[in-house]
Amino acid sequence: MLVRGFPAQAFDTNCYVVAPGQGEQCVVVDPGIGVEQQLDDLLREHRLQPVAVLLTHGHVDHTFSVTPVCGARGIPAWIHPADRDQLEDPVKYLSAGSSALFGGRLAWTPPSDVRLLDPAEPLELAGMRISVDLAPGHTPGSVVFRLPGDAEDSEAGAPYLLSGDVLFQGSVGRCDLPGGSWEAMQHSLASVILPMADETVVLPGHGPSTTIGRERLSNPYLQDLAPVPPSRGM
Repeated sequence: MLVRGFPAQAFDTNCYVVAPGQGEQCVVVDPGIGVEQQLDDLLREHRLQPVAVLLTHGHVDHTFSVTPVCGARGIPAWIHPADRDQLEDPVKYLSAGSSALFGGRLAWTPPSDVRLLDPAEPLELAGMRISVDLAPGHTPGSVVFRLPGDAEDSEAGAPYLLSGDVLFQGSVGRCDLPGGSWEAMQHSLASVILPMADETVVLPGHGPSTTIGRERLSNPYLQDLAPVPPSRGM
């Protein structure tokens, strides 16, 4: 498996590309602001052909380039139903400060082919099986994507977690934006994140990678939580 990521031009949002290997089909995760040229360069370097865009949630810093990336290749965008409306009017879900960056408005066209994630049904894309867990709190439809542990640059074949804005190195996603809920976030951390294996490599929506074990020991937002049985289809 080939996993590569790079930050967008704004908000340091990480965009990821995941493929079974070089010269294969791939998926693009969270194409944020100004990623198109760097994404094209990465795809060309590794001879990859995207078949879908996966969105961890609907905030515009993660979705800004979804329409041109999908439209240029005739591929669908996948998002959880609870965040589907954010692809229609993303600005209303921003903070006042972030909204001001766009002058309170944004020239926006949603992707023409939007498909809805079902946590009960793993995705079979680009020759990969990608598990989906609903993890609300940052947004109602925040999800994390799990990948098997055979990536070429993982630690001893450890599995990967694309955590979006649920879990960061040393922190978690903010819950004060429209649709956010600290109570829901705590439940997501306890039922989705903490039950995962310590060796799981976390690829967050912002900032550097980490592991579940490292965050379990050092992340202050996890210290007072105890794992609860996961509810994959919640």
